[in-house]
Amino acid sequence: MRAGFAFRISARDGAARGGCLETPHGTIDTPAFMPVATYGAVRGLAPDELRAAGAQILLANTYHLHERPGEKTVEALGGLHGFTGWNGPWLTDSGGYQITSLAKRIEVREEGVAFRSPLDGRTRLLSPEAAMQIQQALGPDVAMVLDECVPMRSGASDGEAQARAAAERTLRWAERCFSAHTRPDQALFGIVQGGASEALRRESARGTAAIGFDGYAHGGLGLGEERTQRSELVARVHDELPAASPRYLMGLGRPVDLLDGIAAGVDLFDCVLPTRHARHGVLFTSQGLLRMRNARFRDDSAAPDADCDCPLCRGHSRAYLAHLLRSGEALGARLASLHNLRFYLRLLERARTAIAAGQLAPLRRELDAAFPESSG
Repeated sequence: MRAGFAFRISARDGAARGGCLETPHGTIDTPAFMPVATYGAVRGLAPDELRAAGAQILLANTYHLHERPGEKTVEALGGLHGFTGWNGPWLTDSGGYQITSLAKRIEVREEGVAFRSPLDGRTRLLSPEAAMQIQQALGPDVAMVLDECVPMRSGASDGEAQARAAAERTLRWAERCFSAHTRPDQALFGIVQGGASEALRRESARGTAAIGFDGYAHGGLGLGEERTQRSELVARVHDELPAASPRYLMGLGRPVDLLDGIAAGVDLFDCVLPTRHARHGVLFTSQGLLRMRNARFRDDSAAPDADCDCPLCRGHSRAYLAHLLRSGEALGARLASLHNLRFYLRLLERARTAIAAGQLAPLRRELDAAFPESSG
């Protein structure tokens, strides 16, 4: 990796690995979960609250920050670190996922992605070169190449052809991103695509590894494939990636998905699920999912999760949280978000400890028992 960065593996349990990723703004113990701060903030939570919950690195979105407030504003105010007050490591997604999430507003071209802005209706072209310029101005510790992320289309006759076209374009864009990226204090990660095809994903991984990035990500998963299939794809693609580089599984997911990825040798994760579920009153707990808007919690004096050390579980009852959520009080969503993020971050802490002790398998069995609905 480039100067200022290092990745070290200190423990293994099968394919799982524990270690650390050093960046100019701090060291991240891995495997690690990155809370999603799309616009430079995890919704409703302050940087000190995130640190207290155990967050080590945050993820922001290049496309959305380009739309507002604009990368020039962020750069003038000290980059993401100075602008947001989170002075630990940052990673920015390139905007490739918006090819799926904003599909009705985009046109994919060889030169880049043309977006029709939801703010003013104007068309903006996000090219690989522009994605690098924006991320270099935003100043995260880790930047991502621009990729074409396409959803799985089960049974579609042209599904593999579409996946191949996207994977090949992603590789061409990766080469352009590599050439355009000039910031020496910022790592650049490549992204593997290829849909649900092992052959395509291996081919994509080989080509991406040949370019020589600082780290590598699995993109385009969690969009329709089964859990077992996804785990196998991730594990097999690792055969094509440099063993000494950090690996990132983008956008996943459920607690069991994280442990599946860890068991396959993934080091970094992100997902909006913990905070999105929290805003809808759904908690991740050691007993499984709790849907706090259910009537059965109206008079429940117990802590939401007796095994949790977050502010919600230390100081409030299920009945109080249920009341806040039903009343639309902002505190309800904040406390639930803090709880869910602490559950995820503590789960990764437990995974790191388990890997060091050679005990990841029992932790996976415990989680499967708590979340049986995630078995598929």
